[in-house]
Amino acid sequence: MDNPDGDLKSLLIRVAEQADKAAFARLFQHFAPRIRSYGLRHLGSEANAMELVQETMLLVWQKARLYHPEKGAPTTWIYTVMRNQCFDLLRRRRASKEDLCAEELWPVLEFQAEEEHLSGGEDAVLTRQMAHYLGTLPEPQQQVVRGIYLQEFSQQELAERLGVPLGTIKSRLRLALQKLKEQVEQGHD
Repeated sequence: MDNPDGDLKSLLIRVAEQADKAAFARLFQHFAPRIRSYGLRHLGSEANAMELVQETMLLVWQKARLYHPEKGAPTTWIYTVMRNQCFDLLRRRRASKEDLCAEELWPVLEFQAEEEHLSGGEDAVLTRQMAHYLGTLPEPQQQVVRGIYLQEFSQQELAERLGVPLGTIKSRLRLALQKLKEQVEQGHD
């Protein structure tokens, strides 16, 4: 490419206006190695880096019409898409680690539940001790724990039922599980 930005710009415009697969293939060939390299540095594995390449280039294909040449170079636009995708992948990985914290906690509760007599009502699956721990949480965190683990709502369903953003549900759940885990661990020391 003699004028890389000019060529990239025309390729991106062809993708946007004509869904030109050949132009997209050339963009992919140009950007994939660069995105992969960025992914390896920031995500730490080949699999995650390749996922970043795929997710980024898929969005370039789907959203090419949102590129406006007068606002900046195509490389700037594509790298912005890439950075945003990288942040999304990191958030998802962090969320899955938080889910693992929840999975680490609940086997302890199930073991306690088998050993002790269960109380009745809504907290039937919890031991008296766990019901006590749950009772020490602020009411909004109790609602989330009960909704997710006792009533088995998805986080999205619970957010809709309570009329709060999904991020609030996730935050309350994370805080509640941290507090419960600390209390359970202190109770076993």
